[in-house]
Formats: sequence, structure tokens, C-alpha cells
Amino acid sequence: MEYKIKSSVAIKEISETEFAPMVTEAAKDFFRMSNYFRLTGLDGLPKRSFSEYAQICNVLESFLDDHGARDNTHWAFFAELVASIRNLGIAAYIMRHVLDRQMDYHCGETQMALYDFVREGFQTLDFLKSSIVNLGNSAEEEAKRLSVQVDNHVFECRQESKEIYYVLPKNMNESIVENKEERIVELVHKVRKVAKIMDEERIKKESDPEKLYSMIPLKIDEKKARKLKNTIHGVQSDYDTYVKNTQVEKKNADLKLLRGFISIPLHLLEMVRWLSHFYERHEDAIRQSEETAKIARIVDKMTVLDRIVNFGYFFSDQYMRQARKVAEKILNLYVKPVRYELPVPSKGFHARPSTYISLIVNEHGTDVFLIVGDQKYNAKSVMNLMMAAGIIYDMGLKTVIFEGDQRVLDDIRILAENNYCEDQEIPRELNYLRILRNVGTPIV
Repeated sequence: MEYKIKSSVAIKEISETEFAPMVTEAAKDFFRMSNYFRLTGLDGLPKRSFSEYAQICNVLESFLDDHGARDNTHWAFFAELVASIRNLGIAAYIMRHVLDRQMDYHCGETQMALYDFVREGFQTLDFLKSSIVNLGNSAEEEAKRLSVQVDNHVFECRQESKEIYYVLPKNMNESIVENKEERIVELVHKVRKVAKIMDEERIKKESDPEKLYSMIPLKIDEKKARKLKNTIHGVQSDYDTYVKNTQVEKKNADLKLLRGFISIPLHLLEMVRWLSHFYERHEDAIRQSEETAKIARIVDKMTVLDRIVNFGYFFSDQYMRQARKVAEKILNLYVKPVRYELPVPSKGFHARPSTYISLIVNEHGTDVFLIVGDQKYNAKSVMNLMMAAGIIYDMGLKTVIFEGDQRVLDDIRILAENNYCEDQEIPRELNYLRILRNVGTPIV
């Protein structure tokens, strides 16, 4: 049987002037919310006001798109203003959500680190709020130019209590999860993988405008932020499915700490995604149009870029670094250490073999030790391995003991079987080692 879709809607072209009364009716809530934001200080804006404004903009944006406003020279700028408020409204809602919930994540940061994050978070929120107000004022001016009747009423948004944050008692029964060790090991490996990806971008705080300007889309863009956010969301989802409210979570406080450390980057990267979308849309070097150029004059693009790099991405990276440390601490609890006796390199544990060993150990994340006599040397550190080298030489040892996770020791054994790659290419089984060497991964 064939199905044919027939449109019952007749398309009729109208003039720009005829469209104005339609916008007057459709934009009532939009202008009322714009008035509310303009008249209410940042401290007085409840979290829901940002999401409600974004939703109102979304409805109005759909209306404008349905009537071809973006493709009309008279109405395109007004449509762009509405879309911009929507984007920044979503980013502001996320920022406010993180600030409201920050203490619930139990991250255990230092007081200084927490202070820096909260201070810059409110700076970011204040910038977003002022940008939304400026865009709203411009939208009102543009609407009047287009003969739209601007509603002067103020949106009524129910205030939230600042003194009391109501929460239900935490009384969920503890669950029992099958294969808990495998689940947790898989989870922490995923955390390490995300942290490693972010670390490899080598993005630090940047004050130089030219260097900052070069980062988007070269280092950060909407797609990269979305991909990272989705990966972290997958980790959080696994945690909530297999670890949250379980006996193993109750016994190991580091697990709850781990979830806190990944929750903040999850939200920050979502904010980075929306700000990157806004920036890329209105950056002349990426997209050129009269409308986007006007938006760029209303919202300072360098401040947007600064908040993307020096706040959103920077703190995402900082929290993921902490998450990686906690993940490796948890991982070591589930490792059953074994010992391998391996040959000493022909020239001893000098810089090259020690670096390769350290790269292997750091890639896996678990603790591995080189044992000489009654001393243990941390194989994550090149300096520690080279300290052991002198003692090994003095004792005339031909073999040494490595202790740690079997998977890591298996890779070190492959390295040893290839003379620690002193005069041979890195074997295919250790291809990741070649990549780490080439990108110059820093080693402690």
C-alpha cells in the first residue's frame, strides 16, 4: 500500500509590513521576559528564568522560521537576535545550575580552588545575563523599527527561596550489582581516557588576544565540546546504573568523589558547546553576514572566547585531572599485583628505556614498581627509574623485578624482549607507545 503525504496548507506570500501584526501577537511573552530581565538584578533572577526565556525564544524562533524571517532582509536581524538570546539563555541556565549544585558534588577541592571556580562562575553568569539584556534591548529597538507593537508588561516568574533548598531524605536501599569489579575497572578506565584526551589538547589559560583568537575552531569548537560532553555523559550514566546507591559505593568514598569530579565538566562542556556555537556563528572569520556582524557588536566576542577557553574548558580540564587521580587510586584497589623478572637493558636504565617504561605505566594508570633489593621505585617516574639505575649498576644485576598489574607488566615484557627499543623499532603491540613518544607526553 502506498501512502502519499499531501499538504493541506496553502503558501501565500505576505509583505514585511503585513507580517508585523503577526509578530506582535507571537512575541508578547518574549518582550515581557525581556522586560523582566532588564528590571531584575542578577541576584534576583531564579534559575528557571533562564530556561523559560530560552524556551520562549525557541517558540518565537520557530514561528519566525516558519514564516521565512531568516531569509528576509528586513526580518533576518530580529530573528538572529531571538536565536542569540536562546543560545545564551541555555548557557546561562547551565552555569546557574552548576553554581547552585556545586556543593552537592562533594569534590573536596581546596578552598582556594573552590573560590576561584565560584568567583569566575558568577563572572561568567553576570556576563551572560548582561549580554542577554543587551540583546533584548536591541530586539525591542529592531521590533519598533519593523512596526511591531512591543508589549510593556513584565513576565511573572515565581521566585525561588534563597534561604531553604528543599531536598528529600536519601533513603534508597543499597543495590547489589553483578560483576562489580569489572564494572568499576571499566568505568575508571573511561574516566582516564576522557581526561587524557583533554590533557592532550594542551589548552591552558591564555590572556594574549591573538593566541586566544586562534583557538577556535583549531583547538575547541562546538563539535569537539559536544563529543567530550557526550563521552562524559556516558561515564556518568554507567556510574548511575552500576555504582550509585550500591554497597560498593558506600564502602568506598572515592567513588562518590569521582562522580562529583566528572559531573562539573559534564555541565561546563555543555555550556562551552552553546557558547562555541554562538561564537562560531558570529565570528567574521568563520561566517560573514550583516546580521552576525551586528550581533558581534552587541556581545563582546573576545569575552565570549575568554569564557569558553579560560573558564569553561580550563575548569573542565582541571576537574577531569582530579577525576583521573581519583580513578587511578580506585583502579589500584582492584589490581592483583604480580611480579615479573625482566632483563636489565644492556646500557642500563638510562633516559630512553626509563622513559618508555614510564610511558607504558602512565598509559595504564596503575602503580608499578621496580624492585631492587628491599627498595621499591615508582615506575611512573623517569627520575625514580634512573635513580635505581645507579644501584643496579653497582650491584652488577642482570635482571630486576617489576611488580604491578599484569596487563602493564605484559607490555613492559614486550618492551624488554625488544631490547627496550634501544636499537629496534617499537613493536606493533606497543603502537600507543610510538604515539605517546611522538606527541611528547610529559612524564613526572
